[in-house]
Amino acid sequence: MRAIALICGLFGLVTPALADQRDPRLDGLFARLKEVSRPGEAGLIEQRIWAIWLEISDRAAGALLQNGIDDMRRGDHRAALNAFDKVVAMAPEFAEGWNKRATIHYFLGNLDRSLSDIARTLELEPRHFGALSGRGLVYARLDDLERALVSFEAAVAINPQNAGPRINAEAIRRILQRREI
Repeated sequence: MRAIALICGLFGLVTPALADQRDPRLDGLFARLKEVSRPGEAGLIEQRIWAIWLEISDRAAGALLQNGIDDMRRGDHRAALNAFDKVVAMAPEFAEGWNKRATIHYFLGNLDRSLSDIARTLELEPRHFGALSGRGLVYARLDDLERALVSFEAAVAINPQNAGPRINAEAIRRILQRREI
């Protein structure tokens, strides 16, 4: 692979993308993510992980993925869902396609479909802290706080500096403690 990258670099060609969750760079990034103690440094590592998760070697699926992300940013959830439906059909082993579709299903209130897509994301990439956090949000919305807590804690175990899942886990613990009283 290095030889191919070197040749491509010498000729100004695009280096073939190491696709998504199977990229060997991820193992080292995840190890570093657990070791860092500064949120800023963790944030940079997290950004690199997300960038790798978004890499896809299929250009057509990549274009659809980008269209769906753009649609999602504009708030056009139906168009985004259409794009992500096509991405998962074209690239069923691409975890981030499933994760993006899970997010759109959440926004549309399709919580069972969101959970199903999250499950597929986690089958493909068990370290997907975004999917774990998203699953926590779905369970919280369903008022299944015990499962929400488990999901948020799993996300924190992978990405300890990520404030969102940590804050959500702490809030749910407080709620569950009050319920026990």
